[in-house]
Amino acid sequence: MLMLSLVRVVAVAIPWLAHLASWLVARSLNMPQPLVHHTGLFVVAQVTAVEMRVGRALCPLRLWRQLQSWFR
Repeated sequence: MLMLSLVRVVAVAIPWLAHLASWLVARSLNMPQPLVHHTGLFVVAQVTAVEMRVGRALCPLRLWRQLQSWFR
């Protein structure tokens, strides 16, 4: 019962803290809060895309196959 209560508190607190953080950043940058929120989502999407590209390029199996093809 206690664990369920803790999970509920965390489930409520996380979105509230995210909203508070974006509001504080928007306030400090003197920008509207929705603009800060959507800009953050865009940046996260771009960083994820770059990490996926770099991760695929540096995949150990891919590098091993490429090394093998060079020496054939």
